[in-house]
Amino acid sequence: MRSQDDKRRKRHIVPKSARHELGAGTRGAQRSDGARGAHPFQHAEFLTTAADWSQLPADGSPEVAFAGRSNAGKSSAINALAHHTRLAFVSKTPGRTQHINFFRLKSGALLADLPGYGYAKVPIEMRQYWQEFLARYLSEREVLTGLVLVMDSRHPLTELDRRMIEWFLPTGRSLHILLTKSDKLSTTDKRLTLEGIRRAMMEDYGIYSAQTSVQLFSAMPRSGIAEAESAIAPWLRPEPPPAAEVPSRG
Repeated sequence: MRSQDDKRRKRHIVPKSARHELGAGTRGAQRSDGARGAHPFQHAEFLTTAADWSQLPADGSPEVAFAGRSNAGKSSAINALAHHTRLAFVSKTPGRTQHINFFRLKSGALLADLPGYGYAKVPIEMRQYWQEFLARYLSEREVLTGLVLVMDSRHPLTELDRRMIEWFLPTGRSLHILLTKSDKLSTTDKRLTLEGIRRAMMEDYGIYSAQTSVQLFSAMPRSGIAEAESAIAPWLRPEPPPAAEVPSRG
């Protein structure tokens, strides 16, 4: 007849006290892993919408803007990064959204979804207004920490894309380019497109190379998300307050 100890060894039974300690350690590790792998845009919530400068949020939180041509896949990219299906509205009518939508992130920072540009059916007066407003927003918005510029990987660096870049880069803030819909390219075309855009950015905007980055991205099948999160997450952290001056002695 087997002893109780033999049976315990055979069935790999862990004493209750040890099970409790093991479970606590595992839960702690899971929490730690979750904290390290947190998605900065997950749990974003709609905050407000703005159609002119006076309506912009004024709480001083760090702000990351998403911009791009109409139909470049900007809303789909935001939804993919937020792990949400309808956070940003994916319109079947390009150019329909003519205001800035703001979303509050769990870090307290804001995501600003700028209106798509370049759609011919938008009235010329409205196009002119938003060109001027976006130029001012990108160059003067003090809490803006970075711009994610969304381009269709099959039609990148259009004249309007370049205009956005030229408005923004002189501010000294970071620019990250998402080349969307990359799933529609062959493996060779993906490589050539990425190399071509990086080369063009270096040739045309080389003095700003330290503040620019480029990647391939696809909302479906969700490729490039981790790379985008890694590039954008540092922009969401509030800047530390300036160090207090120490009065000189004597």
